Amino acid sequence: MSRTPSNAQNPTLFITLNELLNQSPFHQFSSSNRTIHSLSSTAAPTKENENFQRSLLAARIANDAKNGKKAGKDAPPVSIGWDSHQPVEKAPDSLVRPGDGPDGNYPMRARFEKMIREAQISITEAIAKIDGKATFQEDCWTRANGGGGMSRVLKDGAVWEKAGVNLSVVYGSMPQEALQAATERGVDRAKGMAPGERVPFFACGLSCVMHPRNPHCPTMHFNYRYFETDGGVWWFGGGTDITPSYLDVDDMKHFHGTYKEVCDRHDPEFYPKFKAWADRYFIISHRNETRGLGGIFFDDLNDRDPEKIFAFAKDAVNSVVPAYGPIIEKHKNDPFTEREKEWQQIRRGRYVEFNLVYDRGTVFGLKTGGRIESILMSLPETARWEYDHHPEEGSPEAEIMDAFKHPREWV
Repeated sequence: MSRTPSNAQNPTLFITLNELLNQSPFHQFSSSNRTIHSLSSTAAPTKENENFQRSLLAARIANDAKNGKKAGKDAPPVSIGWDSHQPVEKAPDSLVRPGDGPDGNYPMRARFEKMIREAQISITEAIAKIDGKATFQEDCWTRANGGGGMSRVLKDGAVWEKAGVNLSVVYGSMPQEALQAATERGVDRAKGMAPGERVPFFACGLSCVMHPRNPHCPTMHFNYRYFETDGGVWWFGGGTDITPSYLDVDDMKHFHGTYKEVCDRHDPEFYPKFKAWADRYFIISHRNETRGLGGIFFDDLNDRDPEKIFAFAKDAVNSVVPAYGPIIEKHKNDPFTEREKEWQQIRRGRYVEFNLVYDRGTVFGLKTGGRIESILMSLPETARWEYDHHPEEGSPEAEIMDAFKHPREWV
């Protein structure tokens, strides 16, 4: 065990997820070809009474919204279960605990935060430049139980319908089930703990999802994080993956090739291992298909000097724009049909399914009382569900469905 290093659409076709998530506490939307169910967007607690309180809170928020009420910046923080968050005008220079800086007892915490802050700035600047219309709105917040974050979100852009890059630094204690959501080895790490015993933790990460307007432009996601728990246990996790609606083999060769080069600079075994890991992780099990066409993914990485893993994570996050930007530039002005847009919406529905059911970061955020706007930033603004939909045989949609069901080697 490692120790801590000292186009406009017919409104009947789809419903925006913001509308969906603002229904309370449970609502059903129906049409001739699809049914959408929505649960309240509040975090799932661990106690029955907290669950009831959350449902009441969701109902109150929805009712206030209907009546035109909106909390201003001077409103007190809303406490949900065991955590609360407060918006602030500007984030402090560092979000780690005082004394945990570069010269403190836990220097990797401050170094990783500095690295992802720089990456957040460089990536959002590059994406805004490619979009050419919209800019990123920044929201800063602090967490009552320790830490805070900065969310940068671009909406209604020329290229991107929605893009977000979120940074968070959180620490304190968490329930054991949150630890199990945070890592594949969470069950093992919780062994020996008394029922109800909480786990001290520190988590620092940068996550991003970008949903373009054009169906020929793929969605991209990345997440890079550093974690510590009690007893000096530490690990790194993360990855970058791509989710196209239509297959362009050259695009996949470029994306995967870029990350193979990144991996090879640090360990020739990384790419085959992490590519296969991504193919396993991003599976929508109830559909028996992958969310997208993969990339790299790793977790619980602590098998070598933390400086070496830190260097790899830094190289990987700094390669996001070179891997993804040229693909967007290539396709952002491609013509597309209504059918192609509808297919994109169907695939976004799959994206929603994965994120709300299987995504480790989403589940962890919900279980630790995370900031809900940041957690659900990954969801597209619009998505579509059709009953028993199957692409036409021999169509471009069927072509990429085959790739979703049978992962391939691209480089």
